[in-house]
Amino acid sequence: MKVILLSDVKNVGKKGEVVNTSDGYARNFLFPRKLAQEATAENLHILNAKKETERRKKLAEIEEAQRIAEKLKNKEIKITTKTGDNGRLFGAITSKDVAELINKQYGTKVDKKKIVMDTLKLVGSYDIEVKIYPEVSTKMKVVIAAEQ
Repeated sequence: MKVILLSDVKNVGKKGEVVNTSDGYARNFLFPRKLAQEATAENLHILNAKKETERRKKLAEIEEAQRIAEKLKNKEIKITTKTGDNGRLFGAITSKDVAELINKQYGTKVDKKKIVMDTLKLVGSYDIEVKIYPEVSTKMKVVIAAEQ
């Protein structure tokens, strides 16, 4: 019997897949636990419509991420902070600080977890990577200057 899985079932398949199972397994285990539904023409049509909607949504998210990446590409963020001897900072510049500055200067929402960098403890220029979406990332430059 062909069934559409409504949730992941171990050793059978993942949610949204159409799989072939024995009639007894489907009627006695999958259907009563609402883990699957019969793969009728109507149910398959609904499933295909959901998959198409998800695909379009993902494409829109990727396009938005690419637009943001293009906006941030090769841009520079300047940070002035107090320094001690030999250009060492009091404290450090973290990805949280950089994310806040990106959000403020460029009007985009970038999460601190999406910024790939080490904590910066010296005055200078650093390259960072901003991962906006799993396949979309861009390079930026952070310049740390001493406060006068």
